[in-house]
Amino acid sequence: MKENKAAVGRSTRPRDVPSPLQPSGGERLTGLAPVVSEGTVVLVLGSFPGAASLRAGQYYAHPQNHFWRILQALWPQHPLPGAEHYGQRCDWLLARGLGLWDVYASCERTGSLDTSIRNAQVNDFASLRARCPRLAAIAHNGGESFKHARSRALLGVAVHRLPSTSPANASWSFERKLNAWAELLARHGLV
Repeated sequence: MKENKAAVGRSTRPRDVPSPLQPSGGERLTGLAPVVSEGTVVLVLGSFPGAASLRAGQYYAHPQNHFWRILQALWPQHPLPGAEHYGQRCDWLLARGLGLWDVYASCERTGSLDTSIRNAQVNDFASLRARCPRLAAIAHNGGESFKHARSRALLGVAVHRLPSTSPANASWSFERKLNAWAELLARHGLV
């Protein structure tokens, strides 16, 4: 587990490299570091953390987001640590071969909706393959993330689109989201 803990919080992009796009006057937001390890088999890619996640410094921190609830339903024999134990949650994911990151490293946005993202800078995925030698698939969590599927396919792994776990995706019930996520993770031996 020490290796997994060390993987949490490491970013593959230099912090001192400015965005090639000029901000349009709004505040520039910076995303979260990837949660990956050498054992990552499936990498879940969101678009960019919502406001609640940025405030908490945690992926999928909004209490109405279905992400953590779906994974607990898929792995009921392994209790999910509480939200107050985020580091343990990350270790819990990594131990099951799942990693987390976002397509965008930074952007301008008001609120949390993907439709409000402006002047986004894509994360540097070039070194991801070396950091995750067992990587077999990218799972895009929602439509905005999936817009970049073609460039992620260059990593030489399967690329999938999953229904967004966001509360903004109200057209999909929890059960329907759960079934889609279960099917994908089973395909890659994680369920």
